[in-house]
Amino acid sequence: MKISQLVGPRTSEVVTADDPVPGAGQVLVEVVASGVCTSDVGAWLSHDAAASPLRLGHEMVGRVAATGRDAGRWQPGDLVTGLGGEGFATLAVMDANAVLPVPAGIEPAHAIGEPVADLEEALSRTGIRAGDRVAVVGLGFMGLGLVQLAKRHAPGLLVGVDPDPARRRRALALGADLVFAPDELPEEYRTDTGRATDARLAIVLEATGATGGLKTAGSLVRPFGTLCVVGYHHTGDAMMDMDLWYKAVTVVNGFCPDRTRVVAAMRDALGLIAERRFSYAPLITHRFALDEVDEAFRTMTEAGPDFVKGVLLL
Repeated sequence: MKISQLVGPRTSEVVTADDPVPGAGQVLVEVVASGVCTSDVGAWLSHDAAASPLRLGHEMVGRVAATGRDAGRWQPGDLVTGLGGEGFATLAVMDANAVLPVPAGIEPAHAIGEPVADLEEALSRTGIRAGDRVAVVGLGFMGLGLVQLAKRHAPGLLVGVDPDPARRRRALALGADLVFAPDELPEEYRTDTGRATDARLAIVLEATGATGGLKTAGSLVRPFGTLCVVGYHHTGDAMMDMDLWYKAVTVVNGFCPDRTRVVAAMRDALGLIAERRFSYAPLITHRFALDEVDEAFRTMTEAGPDFVKGVLLL
């Protein structure tokens, strides 16, 4: 097989390796599409050239090529998506209980299960209800996905927040009612104006992965509201805004370490994709070949106005 591996800072190479062999509870898939994720940017930027090569890629769609002894429910030729690793390759092994079928009629690049499952699982723990006033702070790939997922719950108001005007326009096209740059947010969204109806937001979904975005998101939550931290904050500490404590805000950690829950959320998300209630089509803006991994990450880090998400196609 062919596989891309990281051999130094911003430097990948495609090498030939032995085909992997699926274990008893695994499937071997021919990778069709593999998403390029922001969680891997840090490794791409700083991988030590003296260390062993690092193999990335965990957002996969593939066609089953072989099955292990206990994975007989899957058959060669099945198109699946799910949780896995080392997906920047022509072949990859995935756990049989962590993959699901791609909905019929959906382009593989528009059916990558792992990212939308993460978003759906996080949203499911916010208690979102019809009529709630909701904000999404950060309108990159994750934020625009959250706009689509939140919209189906019929919020009373859906607000998008991002400094980039191109991202704000995309959010409006995907269902946001209002969009603002962070420094243009109405004051009534941040403070108690004394009016009978509090204009602040019941649920705020943070998708920036940056401390500044987290601070903006926290300022928008009304008393007894919910702040869901969905953005990938990598490492280090984030300061606790004590106003959240005084407002009795519920803070939800949007990350889920439990694979069973993520796969359950993936099943729900793929159902939405099958019903055309969620679509990757406006989110997948760039496509790359296996030997273009570095260009894919470079495009992501530069994040021009036309970029939302890149995918490798094999």
